Formats: sequence, C-alpha cells, structure tokens
Amino acid sequence: MASVAVYNIEGKEVEKLELNDSVFGVEINEHLVHKAVVTQLANRRQGTQSAKTRSEVSGGGRKPWRQKGTGHARQGSTRSPQWTGGGVVFAPKPRDYSLKMNKREKQIAMKSVLSSKVQDDKLVVVDEFKMDEIKTRRFIEIMNNLKAQKALVVTKDKNQNVICSANNVPTVKTATTNEINVYDILKYDTLVLTKDAVAAIEEVYA
Repeated sequence: MASVAVYNIEGKEVEKLELNDSVFGVEINEHLVHKAVVTQLANRRQGTQSAKTRSEVSGGGRKPWRQKGTGHARQGSTRSPQWTGGGVVFAPKPRDYSLKMNKREKQIAMKSVLSSKVQDDKLVVVDEFKMDEIKTRRFIEIMNNLKAQKALVVTKDKNQNVICSANNVPTVKTATTNEINVYDILKYDTLVLTKDAVAAIEEVYA
C-alpha cells in the first residue's frame, strides 16, 4: 500500500496515511480517462444554438429582377445566402450533444486519475481543513503552507467558510467528495484532500 504524509493547515507533517491500492494504486487507463473528459465536456454543452436557413427567413418572395438583360447575375430571391439578411448555409440547429459512459468505465477513469496524482506526487492530504471565518487572505496562506497554488480542494462535507474564502482565488476550486470529477482533477495541478475525504472516496470506489 502506498503511504502519504498527512499535513496540518500550517504545512507541518503530523502523521502517515496508508492509501488503498485498489483506488490510489491502479494501472492508469488513458483511454477511459480521455473518454470521461470528452463525455463530461460534451454533456456540458446546451445545444441550443440556432440560425435560420433560407426557407425560414422572412421576405424574398419575388424575383428581384428579370432573368436576363439587366447586367446583373441572375437571382431568384433576396433571401439567398449571399444576400445581406439572407439565410445561413448549413445553419446550426438545436441538438443533443450528450454522450454516455457506463458506471464501470467511470469508476476506472476516476481511479486512474487519483492514482496518477499519487504517482506524480501531486496529492496532498490534510488532517482537517478548518477555518473559523471567511477570510481569503488566510485561505491563500494555508494553500501556500501546503505548496498548492493551482489546486482542487476536496472536503467530505460542505464547509461554507472554506468555499467562500476560496471564491476569490482563481487558481483554486473547492468540491465535496460527491462532486469530484475526472476533468477537474486533471485540470488542477494539485489535489488536496482532507483525511475524511480520502476515507469517503475509498469507501465509494474500493
């Protein structure tokens, strides 16, 4: 079993924690990690974009000038795509971009990214992430103590003081254990987990 150091919010090591190899020590499946990211980004798309084709724009009922003898190119309608106010060629229409991924694949992808953070030494475990008040300056100080500037901070339960303190820090995102996803873990350099968050993740994915 891999073991990691557990730090307090002052950045001092307080103990060692054994990680479950079935969650934090699996072989990385790059294909399923890629599939999970593509699926997640596709499912974020609303698919509500729409533009009118030449059959949907108003006007253009009559031929603007006769076919021959004017010196102009022949035109059948003022609502053809080459006219100002005309329809759009191959106009985008509302569609569903969502993709599906089965539960087993999602679990393997999540275990893969968690394991990659351990392998790259980018996993920081904190005994508890406790803040008595909403204070951005104090939050930044804690992150500097943990040497985690661009980080995803994961707690087991919602801590309003931590969430609000992190809101004004553009390089940090907070989440609870039931909100984490493959894309966010990959997006941020460091993964900061509280000790009880590690236990909750192991309970779900082991």
